[in-house]
Amino acid sequence: MIIAVIGGDSPLPDVLPNAEAVGREIGRRGHTLVCGGRGGVMEAACKGAREAGGHTIGILPGPDTSGANEHVEFSIATNMGFARNSIIALTADALIAVDGSYGTLSEIAMALGYGKPVVGLDTWHITPGSGVEDDRILRANGAAQAVEMAVLAAGGGS
Repeated sequence: MIIAVIGGDSPLPDVLPNAEAVGREIGRRGHTLVCGGRGGVMEAACKGAREAGGHTIGILPGPDTSGANEHVEFSIATNMGFARNSIIALTADALIAVDGSYGTLSEIAMALGYGKPVVGLDTWHITPGSGVEDDRILRANGAAQAVEMAVLAAGGGS
């Protein structure tokens, strides 16, 4: 299974342990992690996954792979900027949003539009015009729960 970890490249430092723990749990379970390949949440998640023996794919926004963090195993240059978020959403069987900024918000929207499961770990709360929060973003309280929810929502076993 391929699980995306999405989140900002300049988060507050207290966000990074969650991202690393999510990556570690993905790797421990034998799944592959895909992300935007750069710093912040993406780098922390890739670090955790690689430390646990997992594989990492970075879908990069630029024309080459020079911007990849050191824990990305397979780098893919797109030269598409934020449009690469669509590739991340389509590649993943499920997505886990850790914190995040507007790029993360776009990935969440694309994933939901494509019918992909999204698990949120201290991330965006989306309230459409109805004033009721979109319950398609599954809420997790920690890394292990986030990965478990993502795997189950994507139709896999734990």
